[in-house]
Amino acid sequence: MAATGSAGLPATVSEKQEFYQLLKNLINPSCMVRRQAEEIYENIPGLCKTTFLLDAVRNRRVGYEDPHPRVRAAACTTLGQMATDFAPSFQKKFHETVIAALLRTMENQGNQRVQSHAASALIIFIEDCPKSLLVLYLDSMVKNLHSILVIKLQELIRNGTKLALEQLVTTIASVADTIEEKFIPYYDTFMPSLKHIVELAAQKELKPLRGKTIECISHVGLAVGKEKFMEDISNVMQLLLKAQSDLNNMEDDDPQTSYLVSAWARMCKILGKDFQQYLPLVIEPLIKTASAKPDVALLDTQDVENMSDDDGWQFVNLGDQQSFGIKTSGLEAKATACQMLVYYAKELREGFIEYTEQVVKLMIPLLKFYFHDNVRVAAAESMPFLLECARSRGPEYISQMWKCICDPLIKAIGTEPDTDVLSEIMNSFAKSIEVMGDGCLNDEHLEELGGILKAKLEGHFKNQELRQVKRQEENYDQQVEMSLQDEDECDVYILTKVSDILHSLFSTYKEKILPWFEQLLPLIVNLICSSRPWPDRQWGLCIFDDIIEHCSPTSFKYVEYFRWPMLLNMRDNNPEVRQAAAYGLGVMAQFGGDDYRSLCSEAVPLLVKVIKCANSKTKKNVIATENCISAIGKILKFKPNCVNVDEVLPHWLSWLPLHEDKEEAIQTLSFLCDLIESNHPIVIGPNNSNLPKIVSIIAEGKINETINCEDPCAKRLANVVRQIKTSEELWLECISHLDDEQQEALLELLNFA
Repeated sequence: MAATGSAGLPATVSEKQEFYQLLKNLINPSCMVRRQAEEIYENIPGLCKTTFLLDAVRNRRVGYEDPHPRVRAAACTTLGQMATDFAPSFQKKFHETVIAALLRTMENQGNQRVQSHAASALIIFIEDCPKSLLVLYLDSMVKNLHSILVIKLQELIRNGTKLALEQLVTTIASVADTIEEKFIPYYDTFMPSLKHIVELAAQKELKPLRGKTIECISHVGLAVGKEKFMEDISNVMQLLLKAQSDLNNMEDDDPQTSYLVSAWARMCKILGKDFQQYLPLVIEPLIKTASAKPDVALLDTQDVENMSDDDGWQFVNLGDQQSFGIKTSGLEAKATACQMLVYYAKELREGFIEYTEQVVKLMIPLLKFYFHDNVRVAAAESMPFLLECARSRGPEYISQMWKCICDPLIKAIGTEPDTDVLSEIMNSFAKSIEVMGDGCLNDEHLEELGGILKAKLEGHFKNQELRQVKRQEENYDQQVEMSLQDEDECDVYILTKVSDILHSLFSTYKEKILPWFEQLLPLIVNLICSSRPWPDRQWGLCIFDDIIEHCSPTSFKYVEYFRWPMLLNMRDNNPEVRQAAAYGLGVMAQFGGDDYRSLCSEAVPLLVKVIKCANSKTKKNVIATENCISAIGKILKFKPNCVNVDEVLPHWLSWLPLHEDKEEAIQTLSFLCDLIESNHPIVIGPNNSNLPKIVSIIAEGKINETINCEDPCAKRLANVVRQIKTSEELWLECISHLDDEQQEALLELLNFA
């Protein structure tokens, strides 16, 4: 169809009618009709598409007919999809028209299905809508949502209708989740109605509504915070306990289960340690669900064919007229229960100690629960948190627990077939090493781990070779290439987890681990060869960065392996590689010792060249550039003899502040404090000429949340500001260069640091 003659011209009536017919075709039962409609839809310009969709949603008259309700529902769904596909630019461009149109559609009582689709689209739109934009419509949005809620609540009482109400409570939860503390003024408007819905929705057919409303209440509580939520905490907890009691006597696949479990988790986050009193009431049902054995069966093919899809079984054909079946309906509940046990261990720490041993015994066998990936993920994820819980009972207790965990966790790294699950197991193992510390692995563990990591790295190189072979085959095309790229991304992700494990070993064992590491050294050196793909070089450099940072000065014996790759990769086209190289040069200065002096001298002009590049501060490049600036600062601080400080320092000051890399930003601010506190003449400037710049840097650091008021650096920076304030003339000069937001940030820093 021709959507418009040109981008700026209004669409004709016939064009809109064609578009509405197209929307009908997009939800047509016929696969062929839908496919044709999708092809046409893709070719309509984005702005025209949005205009037509909004017209359909608003129910504007086209000729003599209003769009059909199915068209309006489809338009809402499509708007929601566009909000997902083009977020957040779609929200930034169309927030005013989309929010207004969807709210008006939700107010229209003519068709519940259209209302439900509009609410669903609004939820999706809100998820990626910047908070600063959403608050512009807050009053009108909340007023509309509440008026609709009152109407729908009355309909529930009179007629038992719930479709639009389910989506409405989810919309309220989404708004609260997005605007957080700004929902406090509206809390008292919504909470009574939400609690009333939970009390009313007792019948079996209203279970999903009850579950979603419980979820909504927990979202609202988390948004407004403990202080405000305490007004209703007792009442809400009684509702949750009643629901929990009912749930314990219901079917395994009750639709309320996942909502209630998630709500308890949010209540735990809200209440913190005060939640411990409720833990006994929720933990036993969770452990029971997490321990449930799946129903499995070996059936003849004929028996499988006679079973209904609604029975909740999945089958794998084993040949010889036999199939293996597993009942899947309880698996999702098992996975959710395992995730909640992880959450409670993470949030409550020592408050979870009474259940730690029981949960460890439950989780270890689940590392091999191949019926459901998320169960294995939860089992792996739980291990470091359970070790943290066990710490409160002393070193012997946690050591005994680690003996139970360590061997199965290492073996799972070697045997796990799924890439996503494997990455979680490797991540969990790395975190567990950091919890346990130096000496936590015996010789047998290290030998087994070394063999597994070596096999992973060798497999990484072999897979890359096989993909290159496939690119030379006759059937190679775009679709094959996409599949090969997906495989490559999976391999690189596992490489990042190998790096994480090595990081945990270097950071805990220090140079003592280097003799063990040397079995992997040739493979890591291969990663940073110039011929390797850029992700290999990035992660190879990261591994050497860790060796320099945690194993110096011994690290210098490997310098000939990484010296030139580190310097040459400062010129790489990929910012991720430049960042890894720059970080390595910075830690050489900070931790490397005198052996690294000449290398630091060579590094300075390369770092400066990257910083001064015209596009160095673009979104793509800024993290790498900030690592270069931080590296220069570390060389100035820790290796001042390697550089002309008087020449470089003014440039370094002009490059501040850092915004994106928070860790490096706080290090640069700490060095800046050192220089100011020592009254360094170049930093202070003649006649205090640099102080306005310094005050601006501090203000920006507070605005960008680099400065945490509890951090020692924040107190030092606040003292710098206080010192400047002692001279009224100087202070007025400094703040005259600041806008209102910057001045407010300084005031906040002075009040809390």
